[in-house]
Amino acid sequence: MEVNEELKKEILSLVPQQTPFRFIDEIISLNEEKITGAYRFKKDEFFYPGHFPGWPVTPGVILIETMAQIGATAFGIYLIACQKKTRPAEMGELRSLFSSVDGIEFKGIVEPGEKVIVKGKKNYFRRGVLKVEATMERESGETVCLGTLTGVVANK
Repeated sequence: MEVNEELKKEILSLVPQQTPFRFIDEIISLNEEKITGAYRFKKDEFFYPGHFPGWPVTPGVILIETMAQIGATAFGIYLIACQKKTRPAEMGELRSLFSSVDGIEFKGIVEPGEKVIVKGKKNYFRRGVLKVEATMERESGETVCLGTLTGVVANK
């Protein structure tokens, strides 16, 4: 399936997470083997006042969620559509959901205002299960965290 800007926007519209729990701004590139997406953490995100007062740091679970929304959910929506040979918006109630994480390593912190780039490379996609090797980087290319994510196809 040809991946143009219209298809990227269609996939983004199907990611089920919404504000204030949506951590994907754009899909940069996408094919049947990998995805790259981005998110800029806003300075007024709901979690900064409590994590940590006086020195706001993006929580690790939010970094994992960001990688999952891009690397498992958005990527999974695209792969399901490819498998079904249809546009994502025509798939009905099927959705790709994040289900597990393995071997996460944190190599840095993300502060308010920073943009991160998430890259996901498909390990496999079969029987409705997607396993992805994911990395999160700063715009400079410095790795922030990495690990293996799994997503599953679910009916609403």
